[in-house]
Amino acid sequence: MNISARELHDQVSHADMANAIRFLAIDAVEKAKSGHPGMPMGMADVATVLFTRFLKFDASDTAWPDRDRFVLSAGHGSMLLYALLHLTGVEEVTIDQLKAFRQWGSKTPGHPEYGHTKGVETTTGPLGQGLATSVGMALAERMMNARYGDALVDHYTYVIAGDGCLMEGVSHEAISLAGHLKLNRLIVLWDDNHISIDGDTSLSCSDDQLARFAASGWATTRVDGHDPEAVAAAIEAAKASDRPSLIACRTTIGFGSPKVAGTEKAHGAPLGADEVEKTRAALNWPHAPFEIPDGILARWREAGSRGKAAHQAWAERLGGVDAATRAGFESVLAGKLSADYEPALKALIAGFAAEQPSIATRQASQLTINALVPASPNLLGGSADLTHSNLTHAKGSASVKPGAYGGAYLHYGIREFGMAAAMNGIALHGGFIPYGGTFLVFADYSRPAIRLAALMGIRVIHVMTHDSIGLGEDGPTHQPVEHVASLRAIPNLLVFRPADAIETAQAWDCALKQTSRPSVLALSRQALPTLPRPNGTDDNPVARGAYLVIDPAKRDVTLIATGSEVSLALEAASKLEAEGIKAAVVSAPCFELFAEQDDAYHATVLGTAPRIGIEAARDIDWRRWIGDGGAFVGMTGFGASAPAPVLYQKFGITADAVTEAAKAAIARSKH
Repeated sequence: MNISARELHDQVSHADMANAIRFLAIDAVEKAKSGHPGMPMGMADVATVLFTRFLKFDASDTAWPDRDRFVLSAGHGSMLLYALLHLTGVEEVTIDQLKAFRQWGSKTPGHPEYGHTKGVETTTGPLGQGLATSVGMALAERMMNARYGDALVDHYTYVIAGDGCLMEGVSHEAISLAGHLKLNRLIVLWDDNHISIDGDTSLSCSDDQLARFAASGWATTRVDGHDPEAVAAAIEAAKASDRPSLIACRTTIGFGSPKVAGTEKAHGAPLGADEVEKTRAALNWPHAPFEIPDGILARWREAGSRGKAAHQAWAERLGGVDAATRAGFESVLAGKLSADYEPALKALIAGFAAEQPSIATRQASQLTINALVPASPNLLGGSADLTHSNLTHAKGSASVKPGAYGGAYLHYGIREFGMAAAMNGIALHGGFIPYGGTFLVFADYSRPAIRLAALMGIRVIHVMTHDSIGLGEDGPTHQPVEHVASLRAIPNLLVFRPADAIETAQAWDCALKQTSRPSVLALSRQALPTLPRPNGTDDNPVARGAYLVIDPAKRDVTLIATGSEVSLALEAASKLEAEGIKAAVVSAPCFELFAEQDDAYHATVLGTAPRIGIEAARDIDWRRWIGDGGAFVGMTGFGASAPAPVLYQKFGITADAVTEAAKAAIARSKH
């Protein structure tokens, strides 16, 4: 007897749909001979419930603004996500892409990568960062909702996190911030399988995770992760909560495998051909590798199109709002700077040029923020409890508070890593350009999230003040000497160290116009004089990375400096001039942008004379610019506790030291 397509469809069970995920994961890992099958096998039931009953998404348009966000924080289980994207009908995630799992050029890399595969909301892999990033997404949703209302912004952020995500330190920062802010649109589904790479989690962790989350203000519950109705009831309750929610889903890693289920052996290696066949038999899945029966696939494709009606209704609501509201909404979602931005920037720089202030670049940054925030409604500031030191608060900006999300300034608390990850989530969500402040030395705490921002190519701005030994008496624990170099080592990250107020404003301009990479602004605590500008301020030389401040007709030496040391280079040039030595002075606020200029510009700026590099930091990345015959005046060790002028003298970063280094380099060049 022939069975109709409808009958096949109606015979498909929850177990059939979950097993489709399991075996796509098993088969892809087996073919790649690499990967993590256990987590997708264990969480397939939870994911099936989420995607078929709750998640608001449209597989034909994975980026529509009011979709629910889904973050796979346990990124090693990437085949769970890739299987879901394929089954629900995301066009580019074909069966051939699943067969190419972890291979060169595929859309299915070992860990999910934002911008590489449609439907991937954020790059995950380093555990805990997906969870922390989701806090920023959930916060951005509430803030956009406060501005535009339920008609345009009304969605949830769902996270699947593993034991490792909850062990990582950043999770503590993230859950504390989310609980404090009462982000009730954030729902975390914890894969509570009791297994990490080493074995049972009891080897290293005995935390009561539910009590921990509850202590941070979360709603918590525990369910059998293989009971779809229990999972569904827990998600329903979480959606109705006035707090963020943790649902502990007790699962069996490697579910269905007779030999390795429930053990660490299911975590990070293929099952092996024999065990795959036994698992097929145990779960009654008699289908060939990568084969999904038509009825099961049809049910999954229905799930993928289930959100089309919501998507269409949202588009109609957007079309029905007044033109000004719609234009503003679409503009901030696109990350555009407003029409008022350029006039505000030009007026600010003109003011600096007229006043010639001698101020710290952190103060110049505050003046820039005060000028640009009113002209840029999508700028969202914050600080990791250093607002009055970082000077990141714009005059008149209201603070975001629990349940009150209409402000434009965030108090992240002493959570540098959590702040950096949340800013990533805010940028990924859309609607805001986030910037956040801390001391440069604490880039060590923020660095993993900064690296992911660079990998994802998102616009996030880190305002990092107290940039050198120039901060003075706080001493070596707070004086960054290697941090600028370590940040410059991150690909696709712009590191700015401006030398005066005008360069600071220009650096902000560069950072705000870089839509596909993050930036760090390294700013001084001590006052810096305004540089001479014989060519005026009509252009932005910071956008070229380095430029000539003094350009003698015939140079004998080139002094290249950044930040607070440019003024030292100018002083040294004056001393050399008194001895008949012509010194060019180069300000190099951004090596990354300078590296992108052509050879002709490099030659114009650097010249052929000996070069001296000057920076109150380590010389790790300077050799490219000063060459083998050049010299470096900077730090060789840690700083010390003393007033800044004393430190510069004691560590030999002075105009006299630069002068002597220049004369020695000139002498060497003549032999």
